[in-house]
Amino acid sequence: MSLENAEAFYRVLASDEAVYEKYYKQCSRWGAFGIWNWDRTAIVSFAATLGYYFTESELDLIWFQSEANISDDSQNISFHESFSGIT
Repeated sequence: MSLENAEAFYRVLASDEAVYEKYYKQCSRWGAFGIWNWDRTAIVSFAATLGYYFTESELDLIWFQSEANISDDSQNISFHESFSGIT
């Protein structure tokens, strides 16, 4: 169980289309209002079948760490630059 295993699992998903398709079918659910929901328990179980062992808490860290990095990058754009094309 480790954060490194969770990161390695997502690298495999990004590089192997067949694995991603299985992941998508087994771990996502059609939710209310047409929104896809990801089943964290199913994701952890699916990853374990491939030899990647991590907890749901570690999965959350991967998900939210990624969002934090995106937010940090977007804040580096100045206000002026973000609206410079608007007339």
